[in-house]
Amino acid sequence: MTLKAYVAELLRTHDFFFYPEGGRSYSGEIKRPKTGLIHAALHAEHPHLVVLPTAIAYDLVLEDHVLARQQVKRSQRRFSRELAEMVRYAVGYRSRAFVTFGTAIPIAGIDPDSRRAVLDLSHTVMHAIGRAVKVLPTAVVAAAMRPSITRRELEYRADALIDTLGTSGANLGVNDGAHAVNGALDALVARGILVVNRGRVRVRNRNVLRYYARSLDHLLASSSRRSR
Repeated sequence: MTLKAYVAELLRTHDFFFYPEGGRSYSGEIKRPKTGLIHAALHAEHPHLVVLPTAIAYDLVLEDHVLARQQVKRSQRRFSRELAEMVRYAVGYRSRAFVTFGTAIPIAGIDPDSRRAVLDLSHTVMHAIGRAVKVLPTAVVAAAMRPSITRRELEYRADALIDTLGTSGANLGVNDGAHAVNGALDALVARGILVVNRGRVRVRNRNVLRYYARSLDHLLASSSRRSR
């Protein structure tokens, strides 16, 4: 009751920004939505309330090594140990952040007392967020990689992946395979995720590489369903 009252009062004069997943992803994949705050917002009975899907994507995530090793929250270590490791990987850390806004979703007429209606709305919001995620070079290269591959082969595989994503209407932030490799390879090598040796690109940290690759899983799954 306190949460509903707080959200209702907030929505009288302010926008309400929150993360529907309820926390960070330990695997790199988009998580299932939690319905508590959406449920509270519906109970506010605001006459013109809409949900604005917002997606945030990063070239590199500062805590990638910490998250990739843990994968699930129940294996989380003490914050002091996490912080120490993040500081280690913060040396020379640089990244870009891309914020994409989707089409506003009106919620007038949705019954806040219907569990199914609230859950359907939550999944609609997460689907819209997933579609808005900017596809960046690091994610493309991570998904296109093999344990050992030449740069040319990597560019070819990245090209094919970008074509697949483009066909499904993904929010592309990369033009082609060469663009992806040029934009991601040095950063992933500097991060200790890949290594270049004797003309071949090799995986150095498989778990972190998978963390970035999984950020495209929802788009590739959607593309696979469309092609059937």
